[in-house]
Amino acid sequence: MELDRDFFIQDAATLAKKLLACKIVRDFGNGIIKSYAITETEAYLGEQDKACHASKGRTKRTEVMYLEGGHIYMYLIYGMYWMFNIVSGELNLPQAVLIRGIECADGPGKLTRLLKMDKTFNAEHILYSSRIKILGAEKKAEYISAPRVGIDYAGTYWAKRKLRYILVR
Repeated sequence: MELDRDFFIQDAATLAKKLLACKIVRDFGNGIIKSYAITETEAYLGEQDKACHASKGRTKRTEVMYLEGGHIYMYLIYGMYWMFNIVSGELNLPQAVLIRGIECADGPGKLTRLLKMDKTFNAEHILYSSRIKILGAEKKAEYISAPRVGIDYAGTYWAKRKLRYILVR
């Protein structure tokens, strides 16, 4: 099922839940196209969320988060792992969903390596990309919620919020 613009124009927590069981379709450009179900996501709720990059305001790095939902936000951590995020919501309201897991790859660094994603995807729109698409889930996903991973620096309130969503198979 093709998704439309409105699917991505919602708050990050809602989008993070709705992305579960959706299919990422990756065209590697060499005749190989692969599809994987999304199994885990995390929501980042904008400037007030101390774990969100936008909490420090608008910067060159976070500029893409201020675009309309559906844009891809890629950033590098530990100098070696690209993180694949989908911007959510309205223009100038910076929220995003980190894609933490897909079939065959548990962990955001593993999945970007499997999908061969890097900084060249940054600011690309998921609806108009020739390299990567997200198709809707065949049925409503069942999930559990948990705290996000690796964000203790954001303080107890933000570290303990259950904004990570894990598909129940």
